Amino acid sequence: MLLDILKKNKLSVTDGRKKILELFLNSDGALAHADIEAKTGEMFDRVTVYRTLQTFVEKGIIHLIPTTDNSVLYALCKDNCEAGHHHDNHVHFICDECNKTICLEEVTIPQVKLPQGFVPKHSEMVVSGVCDDCK
Repeated sequence: MLLDILKKNKLSVTDGRKKILELFLNSDGALAHADIEAKTGEMFDRVTVYRTLQTFVEKGIIHLIPTTDNSVLYALCKDNCEAGHHHDNHVHFICDECNKTICLEEVTIPQVKLPQGFVPKHSEMVVSGVCDDCK
């Protein structure tokens, strides 16, 4: 699956890309840049991690999740995302207890009626509370 994702997106198969993609495939939630660096730190430098994440976002492999402290998390996209066209219009849930961020694929962001002349490009919704594991 890992190699299929890289090949489908016409990316060369490097150790860095394989390791970082493997982290996302084995994660049950979103990952912070610091988490990824910590898990790959001895193998890859900060620039390699940053460039790999940027490439994965551009190709529609992962998507960005905003956080309440203005940092960014990353999560694996589903099959319908592609380069330049993210279709991750689902709600993200942040647990106040364990700080895990979870993509709620089945909960879509409601459509917002904007004033005439306004053109939406991107919507995001983050809900905080207590996850099922922590309640």
